[in-house]
Amino acid sequence: MAAIVFDLDGTLIDSAPDIHVLANRLLSAEGRAPITLEDTRSFIGNGAAVFVQRMRAARDLGHDTQDRLLAVFKAGYLTAVDNTVPYPGVVDALSVLRAEGHALGICTNKPILPTRAVLDHLGLTPMFDTILGGDSLPQHKPDPAPLHAAFAALPAGPKVYVGDSEVDAETAQCADVPFLLYTEGYRKTPVATIPHRVAFLDFSILPRLVRDTIAALA
Repeated sequence: MAAIVFDLDGTLIDSAPDIHVLANRLLSAEGRAPITLEDTRSFIGNGAAVFVQRMRAARDLGHDTQDRLLAVFKAGYLTAVDNTVPYPGVVDALSVLRAEGHALGICTNKPILPTRAVLDHLGLTPMFDTILGGDSLPQHKPDPAPLHAAFAALPAGPKVYVGDSEVDAETAQCADVPFLLYTEGYRKTPVATIPHRVAFLDFSILPRLVRDTIAALA
């Protein structure tokens, strides 16, 4: 059976609505206009610090506010779960993959505490055998170290990485593992420009894609 590692935001869950609310609460406290939900989606992907940097740049907040805003953002992130939902078909797909004997993990740039908070809130934590956040190691994606660590924590077997973004694709390339691209997440460029083994928009077909990928690796 395979070791399958997933990205989180934009891949398994749509967390942008909660992050949007949190970001605009911070901006309001700074006397700045809100950002849009689409802005929020475009800022997600490289971790909390980069999100705050992009948010600041969009509203002309100086670099001297970074550490303070990041601390407030991270604190708010722990309870930013109420509007977050799994993408359609995710729970069933995870259940099928586990029933087929695959080991599942998460490798995300989201800090580990809010990662665990949202997974607990959605009842998804028991689905995963290992969970790595963006601050679990000194490195974060697209450095391959977190992905290597996630696979190392799972039983040996064919490796598959599932994500939604350019960062995920680069991480998979650096780690030399097959990449399955979920096209309905937070990617910023056309699917054709993102390196991937296969792209999909419906989680109901993911178990079959995994079987096909494993067969191709044999």
